[in-house]
Formats: sequence, C-alpha cells, structure tokens
Amino acid sequence: MVVSRLCLVVAAALTAVLLGSACRTPGRDIPTYSSRDPMAHASPTASASLGVGDVVEIRVYQEADLSGAFRIATDGTVDYPFCGRVKVAGLSSGALVDLLTDCLKDGYLKRPQVTVFLKEYNSQKVFVFGEVQKPGTFAYEPAMTIIQAITLANGFTKSAAKDSVIVSRVIVNESTLKSEERKVRVPVESIGEGREKNFLVQPGDIVYVPESFL
Repeated sequence: MVVSRLCLVVAAALTAVLLGSACRTPGRDIPTYSSRDPMAHASPTASASLGVGDVVEIRVYQEADLSGAFRIATDGTVDYPFCGRVKVAGLSSGALVDLLTDCLKDGYLKRPQVTVFLKEYNSQKVFVFGEVQKPGTFAYEPAMTIIQAITLANGFTKSAAKDSVIVSRVIVNESTLKSEERKVRVPVESIGEGREKNFLVQPGDIVYVPESFL
C-alpha cells in the first residue's frame, strides 16, 4: 500500500515537471536577436574561403574575353584563359584577385584590373531542422535570409513555434582567435509580417525550429 502511494506521488511529480516544461516558451532562455547585434545582419567576410562547387564571376576591365562565370571543379581549380588550371579552393576572393592579376601581368596585360564576385556559395551549407516540412542541409547563397532558409525546407509545420526559431553560429573572437558558439532566438513570423527586421544567415548556421506547445 505504501509502495503504491509512493508510485502515485512520483508519477504526479513527474507529470508536474513535464507539464511545466511544456508550458515554457521554446528558447525562452536564449536571447532574442537585436537589430544592434552584429550577428543579426552580418554577412560572410571577404576572407571567406572559396570551395568546390562555388561559382565565381571574374571581371577584367575592358577585357570581355577574360571575363565570365567560373565554377570551381572537384579538384579545386578553374580553367582560366592564359593562366590554365588555377588552384582557387581555400583562397579568399581577394587572394584570387591577386593571383589572377599577377598571372595576367606576366606577359599578357600591362595593368590588369581584376575583380571577383562570388555568385554561388555551394561549398558552404546551412542546416535547417525541427518543425519544418523538409529538414536538411542546403547550399548557402550570398545574403541569404532566415526566411529563405526556412523556405528551402518547404516552410513550417503546423506545430512550429514560428517566433522562437533558434539560430546557432560559431563565431571567432578576433582578440583571442578562439571560436565560441552563440545562439539567438529569431522571431521569423514577425519578420515575415514586417514587424521585425530581417536576419541574415551565414554558412554553417544551424537553424532549429522548435515545437509550439500552445
């Protein structure tokens, strides 16, 4: 009899804990992003490395034959006029400009003016999980917003906590050069309705949509 009563007490306590957890707002203990937070609007830096599958647009001033879009091959190279197979994987856009400028100056052009634009960032990914229709890994695109990332996952499920989306990002501390993970809660529904400013995702971001218990 005593054992039965003890079991009832334990069961009641567990039920209370579970109900209490269910009533909590998902991600309540994670700070909501602020428009003043650099994480909210940061875009990949110019030093971001190029990788296999990325598409770069190379332009040389007044040299149409040397300008165009180039996809980085599986061996990390692009086939560029005069320069042949150029190893570009692991370089930043700025480093690629310097490399091509030096190549073209070597007997081809006197003062080549080279610019490089990243058109497709296929080597970098964004991860979207939780209460979305098609969770998975998606190719990052320059200036991708949180809404675009959710759309790639075919949108929210009916039980999604749309204003409590959690974005996890690894950030390198410039002073210590140590990496740390940061999380922010992003009110995606409010952004879609124009009540909050948009949020830009970065390559490597993990976007998690929790379940709403309301």
